[in-house]
Amino acid sequence: MAQNHTGKILVAFIVVTALCAGALLYYTQVYAYYYDVTATGTDDVRLTGKVSNLPETILYEDFRAIDAESSPIRYRACFTTPSTLDQLRDTYAIYPGAEPRVAPTWFDCFDAAAIGDDLAAGRALAFTGQRNIEYGIDRVVAITQDGRGYVWHEINDCGDKTYDGSPLGVDCPVRE
Repeated sequence: MAQNHTGKILVAFIVVTALCAGALLYYTQVYAYYYDVTATGTDDVRLTGKVSNLPETILYEDFRAIDAESSPIRYRACFTTPSTLDQLRDTYAIYPGAEPRVAPTWFDCFDAAAIGDDLAAGRALAFTGQRNIEYGIDRVVAITQDGRGYVWHEINDCGDKTYDGSPLGVDCPVRE
């Protein structure tokens, strides 16, 4: 009889431990490492100019951003801009093949699926924010026809090669 109770207690302990560990893992992945980025109000949204080949600040408002030190690709931001897509397309470098990264659900201004749909349908354009903002990581800025903007980080070709151990190409900058 005592063994029957011991087994039930052991099973209950294992289940409770697994639930607590799962909840802790979920919390650390979705909430723990993120922090709000404090906006400067002057250079939070920058696009790489076609002529200068340097990041240049554009007009923006309503800036919100999150980041995490645990990964270089956790940065997400949302903003609005009065600039039109035609003005931006003529002045700034397009970022080919942009794929928005999913943000935590609590950062509700950033919907990666909707941004991806807008890019695919031509209702938004992706611009190069800054190449190699961190080695192998590009900052990408997508802007919709109605002036909503989104920012995220993507691993570029040099980053892919670095992380998988492939030889770096001549186009890759020297890693400092």
